[in-house]
Amino acid sequence: MSKIEDIKNELNQFVVENQEQLEQFRLHFLSKKSELQQLLSEIKNIAPELRKDFGQQVNLLKQEAQNIFESHKEKIEEVALSQYETMDLTRPVAALPKGSMHPVSIMMNNVCEIFEKIGFVSVNGPDIEDDWHVFSALNFPPEHPARDMQDTFFIELRPDILLRTHTSSLQVRTMETTQPPIRVICPGRVFRNETITARSHCIFHQIEGLYIAEEVSFAEMKQVLLHFAKEMFGEDTKIRLRPSFFPFTEPSAEMDIECKICGGKGCNVCKHSGWVEILGCGMVDPNVLESCGIDSTKYTGYAFGLGIERMTMLKYKTNDIRLYFENDVRFIEQFGPATN
Repeated sequence: MSKIEDIKNELNQFVVENQEQLEQFRLHFLSKKSELQQLLSEIKNIAPELRKDFGQQVNLLKQEAQNIFESHKEKIEEVALSQYETMDLTRPVAALPKGSMHPVSIMMNNVCEIFEKIGFVSVNGPDIEDDWHVFSALNFPPEHPARDMQDTFFIELRPDILLRTHTSSLQVRTMETTQPPIRVICPGRVFRNETITARSHCIFHQIEGLYIAEEVSFAEMKQVLLHFAKEMFGEDTKIRLRPSFFPFTEPSAEMDIECKICGGKGCNVCKHSGWVEILGCGMVDPNVLESCGIDSTKYTGYAFGLGIERMTMLKYKTNDIRLYFENDVRFIEQFGPATN
């Protein structure tokens, strides 16, 4: 019986002033592993003539512990409620930090805005495409390496369903449903099976442009792209056009600008040449026009496509494309609040 008296004294001396101490009280006196529960498990060791009296005392002690627990619980809840009631709910809360737009999103918006100001309209379409819209309608021959598994992410074969490798598929969709004049830009995410390095990634963003009308010339395209480069990088921006080849344009060219990171002196981004390619361009091949139901004897046009990550690297003078995919808040916060 001395054990019961010890627990009773301990029960009356236990201090409970907060929620944590209340939980300690419950664990000590009312849980399945409490001392009271252990006393009840020892009843089998008590002499038969004493068991009834022993059990009654333990149950009374357990009830007393439960009453004390409920009393402390009620007092703690009353204190918490009184603190809540004295709060001024009309006071302004502390301002939450504003998020930042991703630099790639900022660049996408800026590029679209420049072209929209001179009459281009943005169009959107699916990331998952078929062979026709990505390759066949754009004059890619069946043996073209871009069709291989090592360059393209195929989802299904025969018929070929794939993640689009360029947003030119949106140009095809536009030409199939719209008669000239057509003046559109096609922003979006594209996918290529490439090794991830400081200069390349398997996921990136493109904006492609298309203008089709009567008597469209290469010189007109050059002036539009020069205007874009100066709007984006400043009036002192220098460009150069180099002959190139694309299945869907003829003639074709690649446009470089003087490297903004090194000022034309040479660095790892420009491969120490002083120039950085920012886009490909050219006059739309007549076969592409005919594939999309447009009379190539009446209409001509030009197309161009640029990588947003490359443009962002040049604009903000960063030398590793992987930074834009790591979601490091410390990096993204440098580009200002979301209102920028």
